[in-house]
Amino acid sequence: MIKAVRSVFQLAIFSLLFLVGCSSSPQKEFVPLDYTTEDVIQNEIASITKLLETESVKALWRARLLQKNSAVPHDAIEQVFELCSQKVLQQYQEAISSSNYLEARRLLSSLMAVDYPVDTSYENHLEKLEDQIASTIPGSGVISDNVHGVHDYISGTVTIWVDLGIHVARGLGYANRAIGSGFFIDKKGYIITNYHVIQPEVDPEYEGYSRLYIKLSSDPETRIPAKVVGWDPLLDLALLKTEIDAPYVFPLGSSQNLDVGERIYAIGSPAGLEWTLTSGIVSAKGRRLLAMGPVMQIDAAINSGNSGGPIIDEKGNVEAIVFAGMLEYEGLNFAIPVEYLKSQLPILASGGLREHGWIGAYGKDNPVDQFAETPRGLLVQYLMPGGSGHRAGLKKGDVITAINGIGITGIDDFHNVLQTLLPETVVTLSVFSPTSSTVSDGTGSEQHLSVYLEKRPQQPGYEIYQRDLVSNAFLPIFGMELKSASDKNKKSYTVVSVLPGDIADESGFSVHDPVEIVKVEVPKTKDALYAQLYTKKRKNGYFEVSIAVGAPLDSPFYF
Repeated sequence: MIKAVRSVFQLAIFSLLFLVGCSSSPQKEFVPLDYTTEDVIQNEIASITKLLETESVKALWRARLLQKNSAVPHDAIEQVFELCSQKVLQQYQEAISSSNYLEARRLLSSLMAVDYPVDTSYENHLEKLEDQIASTIPGSGVISDNVHGVHDYISGTVTIWVDLGIHVARGLGYANRAIGSGFFIDKKGYIITNYHVIQPEVDPEYEGYSRLYIKLSSDPETRIPAKVVGWDPLLDLALLKTEIDAPYVFPLGSSQNLDVGERIYAIGSPAGLEWTLTSGIVSAKGRRLLAMGPVMQIDAAINSGNSGGPIIDEKGNVEAIVFAGMLEYEGLNFAIPVEYLKSQLPILASGGLREHGWIGAYGKDNPVDQFAETPRGLLVQYLMPGGSGHRAGLKKGDVITAINGIGITGIDDFHNVLQTLLPETVVTLSVFSPTSSTVSDGTGSEQHLSVYLEKRPQQPGYEIYQRDLVSNAFLPIFGMELKSASDKNKKSYTVVSVLPGDIADESGFSVHDPVEIVKVEVPKTKDALYAQLYTKKRKNGYFEVSIAVGAPLDSPFYF
């Protein structure tokens, strides 16, 4: 099985017969709290106390926001903050007792992010927790000794066989199955593959028959039962376990050591032809096909059945995992850098669905300007009303320069840190807030914000569309900021800004162009938004034109 790539440009080609309409106004309009009003303070304290019963870390974060934004000292605020802190601290101690080190890290780092004075004499402080987590993940002790050959590499690769029962067509039943590839990373039988290969095993929406097996190169006739331990739909990774000793275990390398043009090898079962070895080169790096980071482009022959197989270097180190290709174009294939796998292994090994965090924002790398003194980092271009970033005090135009003390230079660095964290964690963002005169004299302020990582929705753009005015949602979805142009015509707008390289820019929109939103709709899958617009674009000589545009509701720039 191989996952076909759907490029953003394909969304521009769609029928004007839209599928299912959605409301163009937000379901809930978020009103920022006025922490100087006593009634607001008391209501928020009541909400925090109730929230503490089910979501202790979120309650702790809300208590910290209340404490930080209150104009004057308030005994009730201090009491609820202490109550929340003690609850989280108790849960941390319980997690340590049960050796749940991932959960302990989430709780302890959240306490530190809200500046609660944690006793550093605890035996299992944050640094030691990291060591304990690293020592328990599959494959942590595997190293390359550079003495193995092709036969060993093939023996460490498996064919993934998902039996889907019987498919009935034209009154006849046919054996139905999905075939993919995988590879051993641990002697105890742990295997890596793609999520989309084993999706029927864990997808709650799939209601058919599904049984998971693997085949070894030494015994291709026998189907060996396997189970899914953990899975990550966003990064298309899955960790499997089978009750056999692995005949060969692959060491995990570092794709950062590979340059464009270097030789790589792919092992898999294309079209069901088990343990096929193909070779090629790294064609490009930094292709933005996943929502949580760039991937590697390769030209090694890849076909249906290669998904989940290893991409190795000449020393046998796994540098990437095959996940997608454009079947109609020869030699245009893609692989997930091994760094993503290494960051996810502790969480995948803990079992179940891997969910990611986000703060309800959209942005890109802050452009370097020789006339401005703003630092490199992640430029915030949009904030979802009521999202955790918005609640924490993050503003449009802010530049995020670090997360939990780890410096970042842009969106990729930010996602790399998020990949190591669980949702429902409080993090500390270092933020540079420019003033109106920053461009001329570099003035601005630096601050540290405590921000709660909410669970990232499957389609962030749809969440934004539901919670904000459609005119505001156009900025992260299409890259076009609008403002109302008429009190009488609620559908009439003027373009305020256009983000370079986004869909609006590629569609020829410019600042000051008049735009009337005729129709906005979303398909049942909720993975794209289509808009029918009436406009007079400056680049078209202000000729009147009706234009249809479409955009995916997920992209690498939501965070």
